[in-house]
Amino acid sequence: MRRVVVTGLGMINSVGHDKESAFEAIVRGECGVDRITLFDPEAFSVKIAAEVKNFDPKTVMDPKEVKKADRFIQLGLKAAAEAIADAGIDDSVERERFGVSCASGIGGLPTIEKNSVILHERGPRRISPFFIPSALANMLGGFVSIAHTLKGPNLGSVTACAAGTHAIDEAAKTIMIGGADRMLVVGGEAAITGIGVGGFAAMKALSTRNDDPKHASRPFDAERDGFIMGEGAGALVLEEYEAAKARGAKIYGELIGFGESGDANHITTPTMDGPLRAMKAAYEMAGRPKVDYVNAHGTSTPINDKNETAALKELFGGKENCPPVSSTKGQIGHCLGAAGSIEAVISLMAMDRGIIPPTINYTTPDENCDLDYVPNEAREAQLDVVMSNSFGFGGTNGVVIFKRV
Repeated sequence: MRRVVVTGLGMINSVGHDKESAFEAIVRGECGVDRITLFDPEAFSVKIAAEVKNFDPKTVMDPKEVKKADRFIQLGLKAAAEAIADAGIDDSVERERFGVSCASGIGGLPTIEKNSVILHERGPRRISPFFIPSALANMLGGFVSIAHTLKGPNLGSVTACAAGTHAIDEAAKTIMIGGADRMLVVGGEAAITGIGVGGFAAMKALSTRNDDPKHASRPFDAERDGFIMGEGAGALVLEEYEAAKARGAKIYGELIGFGESGDANHITTPTMDGPLRAMKAAYEMAGRPKVDYVNAHGTSTPINDKNETAALKELFGGKENCPPVSSTKGQIGHCLGAAGSIEAVISLMAMDRGIIPPTINYTTPDENCDLDYVPNEAREAQLDVVMSNSFGFGGTNGVVIFKRV
């Protein structure tokens, strides 16, 4: 099997429009959660989210093309362009052996909402001709492949909150079996709309700390009461190791393990067993290395955080053997289908910089969540192996493990 390494990173979320500013803000413990501005939330039980503020899509697209692409595509284009530039990809890199693996949990929900209203109020003849191509989840890969002339495999993962991690897995598999030499992974999500927030709120999945948005997302804390909707995009350039080495690329890390599983239990309530089997699969594939840091799924929901803690203890053989664990969703919210790609970028940057991002808003310990969550302040550390977890509705799970090269 061919080795797969990461040579480029890109990221945009509620605390930064690029990987450097976003990572630094996450490490400082800054929080991007605030009152919603993308729509009027007054009538909603949940009025807060982690929005990407002051983003101008015309900075990444021709102004005439903006109306053809939903916001999740626009955010994905931003992260993808940064990753391509970071990897030093130029015209000499063969495009027919360079593909894209995209991810989104929902796709163009703002576009779907808007055109549904148009249909109801103005009739079918007023639906935009750009509606379908703007809303399809795989169009993120379509737009990105056109923007960067990527003519290799064009893949898409739509597996709820595990999609971003599954897109990494699919890209890695493609390179490993010789289907491509390089793959651009990009996950994007922009579901902070009335129907998106209202839908998750109806499930009682979201925090209702409307009067205290900066402390609303509280991963692993005893007083956690739900997740915060986030939006953004993460992108990674994956390459076959020898190809990356031949062109002198900077290598952030090697993907040494990935695992996938299904709970087969309940459409929205997670188990411990499913995530544990995904972790075990990744851990065994990686050769059971000493893991130095885990970027947890850590949603700030009562069930996930308890289950994930129990699964980690089972994986590593007890609390005393677990590495430091943190969730960065307190800073940037839960970016749904983009979460896995964003958090993989964060994990690789943590390894590159030698610093573990904190779990913010951790003030009240929970007896069921008793690991080292790097509470409230970042921690310098030598990181040689890092793990990132993603779990989604439908009982779908994905885990990736990277090591320093």
